[in-house]
Amino acid sequence: MSGTTGAGPEAPGIVCAFAVTRTPPDAAALAAARGHEEGGPLRLVRAGGLCLVVQDVPAALFDQEALTERLNRPGDLERCARAHHRGVEAAAGRGPVVPLPMATLYRGDPTAARAVTDRREALEALLDRLRDRTEWAVKVHAAEAPPEPAAEAGAQAGAGAGAGGRAYLSRVSARQRDRQGAHDRALAEAEAVDAELRRYAVAATRHRPQSERLTGHRAPQLLNVAYLVEDARRAAFTGALARIAAARRPAVRIDASGPWIPYSFARWDEDPRSGPEAPAAPDREEVRS
Repeated sequence: MSGTTGAGPEAPGIVCAFAVTRTPPDAAALAAARGHEEGGPLRLVRAGGLCLVVQDVPAALFDQEALTERLNRPGDLERCARAHHRGVEAAAGRGPVVPLPMATLYRGDPTAARAVTDRREALEALLDRLRDRTEWAVKVHAAEAPPEPAAEAGAQAGAGAGAGGRAYLSRVSARQRDRQGAHDRALAEAEAVDAELRRYAVAATRHRPQSERLTGHRAPQLLNVAYLVEDARRAAFTGALARIAAARRPAVRIDASGPWIPYSFARWDEDPRSGPEAPAAPDREEVRS
């Protein structure tokens, strides 16, 4: 039997859902948490043996048209993402959670509860899988490449036939071979890092490498991997990270962070028993009736 905890709207309004859990968070902690600044307090919607952490939000800002417009503005997108993460963190106060995609919206509590009960078996399996496990993010970049010798290139660009032109073209070809060789070595080192870390993880999933515009580095990002790690093996995993960082790997630079709530392994609209590799969750879902 589905029901609600907390005072929801009398008429169906827009409900923003953050995460599903079996273990309701502490009431005081939930009340103290902040979701979207424009919405009401965080509260629970009960659906059988599961709980959905939600927030009532104004339709003027969260209906499909308004939300699409807001999420196309970088500042509003960042605020929505931070608010969503605060809601997920509040849900995770006492046990594992299945984070929902950002801006998962329903028209009223009954619709939200039905969405959970309709997927209860998959959600239960996900909660079992994520219990006592966290996510670690590892990004591997190629080492920063030296700048191109622009002055020489400009001086020789107009060189035609003859010894000078041939020598210039030979240098250009040699630089291209050097760059390709450095890239191949960096890829091999990145794959070796991934292979080592997978030994200590329950599962791993590769995300699309981020662009240089997002990373702020001139060198390309070679790998962007999330690892699902048992809490009992956290020391072994972080020890492996420390050994990798201490090892001399001149072709790559490695950035690691964690532990995180396992967003990358909580795709609630797929069967978690289908395999360890899972794509990243979509950024948002449309309002559901």
